[in-house]
Amino acid sequence: MNELNETRVLDALRTVQEPELGRDIVTLNMVRDVVVSADGDVAFTIELTTPACPLKDEIERNARAVLRASGAREVAVTWTSNVRRATPAQPQQLLPGVKNILAVASGKGGVGKSTVAANLAVALAQDGASVGLLDADITGPNIPLMLGVEGQPVASPNNKIVPLERYGVKVISIQFFVPEGQPIVWRGPLVGGAIQQFLRDVEWGDLDYLVVDLPPGTSDAQLTLAQAVPISGSLLVTTPQDVALLDVTKALAMFRRLSVPVIGIVENMTAFVCPHCGEATEIFGRGGGERFARQYDLEYFGGIPLDIRVRQGGDVGVPAVAQRDGGPAAETMRQLARTVAARMSVRAAQAAPILIVS
Repeated sequence: MNELNETRVLDALRTVQEPELGRDIVTLNMVRDVVVSADGDVAFTIELTTPACPLKDEIERNARAVLRASGAREVAVTWTSNVRRATPAQPQQLLPGVKNILAVASGKGGVGKSTVAANLAVALAQDGASVGLLDADITGPNIPLMLGVEGQPVASPNNKIVPLERYGVKVISIQFFVPEGQPIVWRGPLVGGAIQQFLRDVEWGDLDYLVVDLPPGTSDAQLTLAQAVPISGSLLVTTPQDVALLDVTKALAMFRRLSVPVIGIVENMTAFVCPHCGEATEIFGRGGGERFARQYDLEYFGGIPLDIRVRQGGDVGVPAVAQRDGGPAAETMRQLARTVAARMSVRAAQAAPILIVS
């Protein structure tokens, strides 16, 4: 029997696939710091392309299996992550420290887009990513209330705006700069200018993901964002009802016209499950998001159930994913965050060359 060494360990790990990326973890340069002891114990590090990897357990299980089959006695796996850009870095980029910009859009108001954006950002941060959240709904900002963050940002030493932070997420919103209850009655160019300033003059620092909560519709905010920065991907939010699907169709057409990649669609308020009898009532209809995804060749990320804990949490600044018992809706949104992060990793792998490790 051949003695176990680093070469044999790497050869064994070449049979372990990263399921989302469709290549083995050695070819993807995810295996680091291999150590083989004289007793046949193996230790190594796997560098994930996102800390929110939904298939981490599967990768570890397969890695342990092939190494034990190769003669390893004990296997110790250390995890780290290095989120990669889904869009190539550009000279004089407006946000050089931000690796991925994720736009959350709906077309129609009232479908829970801000709720999804807030929970998505917090869930990504909970999994270990560095995350920012830009409230781009200038005339109807809701993110501060939903995250329970208040106050006025201060200036950094280099005269930039320091975002406020909550649940490990850096947050900026026009709400931080206006008196409580004061309406923001601005024409389109002023809205676009405010978003430009939030991109240009905020001290975002190094972020794996900047989640942007876009306002309803297809107007200045969306156009400004698409023209100012490279959007890595957009997530569409709808409810099952036809009127929401009508408007999200327009949002999809806008993004495609602006060459912004749409990574998929999620259906919010899919059904209400009675806490007493367990019966599901489809208040807003059935299957609209899934039909839309099939019709327009999009990935369907599933449905988020209608749960009172989501509404209650949003009203008091505690997102469902941050609650001790957020219920099935919170778990669905955690899984949504991991799936979205995985799809962004796929886009990053497609955009970058693979280093072959010999």
